[in-house]
Amino acid sequence: MDNSPTADSLPEVAWETEIAELLSMLSATQGEMLELLGEKRQALVDGDSQRLTAIGPREESLVARLSECQQRRASLLESAAEHGLPAGSIEALSAAVTGDESHERQNEIRDAKQQARLLQHHSLTSWVLVQRTVLHLSQLLEIIATGGQMQPTYGKGGTSSASGSLVDQAV
Repeated sequence: MDNSPTADSLPEVAWETEIAELLSMLSATQGEMLELLGEKRQALVDGDSQRLTAIGPREESLVARLSECQQRRASLLESAAEHGLPAGSIEALSAAVTGDESHERQNEIRDAKQQARLLQHHSLTSWVLVQRTVLHLSQLLEIIATGGQMQPTYGKGGTSSASGSLVDQAV
């Protein structure tokens, strides 16, 4: 006996409404995340650790909301596949279930894609800024630890009096 769902046994889905709600939630969350990443970048530039600490919980909340959008998208596409509709992307699904608002929906999808790319750029910018800061702090710690004296790469103890000795301190 075949227990696979049929079109009649599956609950009816209001595709346009589901897609619109997903895109609305995604757009709002992406907008808030872009705003937060701007604040974070400025706090990093200013070296404001208190503001960075305060941003943390908001960032975690937004990441959870983005994850919820991802789960909702996956669920919607899975349901579309069960109904025999295109399930490769929300864009393909939206085009297949065209309604009165299909042109508007396609614009919302395009905007969400652009915001996602912008989020990637902002995230990368923050990551690079943090990495450069960590490198700078590492170099400062090395200077403090060595008293500003160059340490030989090879050789026995002491400091290098001649810069440029690559292999042997005695050379």
